[in-house]
Amino acid sequence: MAVARDTAVIAVGGDGSLNTVAQAAHAAGCAMGVIPYGTFNYFARTHGIATEPAAAARQVLQARPVPVQVGAINERIFLVNASLGIYPELLQDREAYKARFGRSRWVAFVAAGATLLRAQRRLRLHIETGSAVRDVQTLTLFVGNNRLQLQQFGAEPEDTIAGTPGDGSMAALMLRPIGTLSMLKLMLHGAMGRLGEAAGVESFEFKHMVVKPTLCTDHTELVVAFDGEVARMRAPIDIRVLEKPLYLLQNPDQAATATGSEFPA
Repeated sequence: MAVARDTAVIAVGGDGSLNTVAQAAHAAGCAMGVIPYGTFNYFARTHGIATEPAAAARQVLQARPVPVQVGAINERIFLVNASLGIYPELLQDREAYKARFGRSRWVAFVAAGATLLRAQRRLRLHIETGSAVRDVQTLTLFVGNNRLQLQQFGAEPEDTIAGTPGDGSMAALMLRPIGTLSMLKLMLHGAMGRLGEAAGVESFEFKHMVVKPTLCTDHTELVVAFDGEVARMRAPIDIRVLEKPLYLLQNPDQAATATGSEFPA
């Protein structure tokens, strides 16, 4: 209906809710406005959208469609991140903690700590990025399409290809299997916004990556997460920057990317 009337669809919610609307808007080529109402609101904040709903609504009324980059994991788009391994488990634990203790960033942090401290399962993955092919063991493979989130982790990769995460490329972070003491140090680095300095964390940039377990059959499935949603997908897992952008209603005067590692209220 929005396409037929040459107008836009407005999404209200956190990054997961925005993803649901973005799937349809992207497929239809329809412009999308955003009124953030989540815990972290990385997508809105990185595109200069106010985190206070009334202010965001005023921005939408003055905005125009601007193309923004989206990623795809097995043809499902994502706005902020996608992942395999421990991160999907972290999201499931976080929802359980929220149901019990309420929605806040501190609850999310405690849930993340509990998940990391019991992390044991290793992924043995075959990874292809362009002409580079490698086999790795990792606890998680995290893909970031949002520079603000990576900055808050302190995990921006070196610029090795054209563009930056969210603007021409994406970033991949891999966590090597480590012991409990090293995991505690890792959590401390993450809390301080210095994850990239932690031992056992590797990061790199890419535009297209194919991932599959080293022992993979036609029926192998992996648990994946994208923008806070968890699903099962059949291997190989294809992750790429999409050529077709999402058209986001954005006020040009407020389109500067947010920076800093603090969590504003």
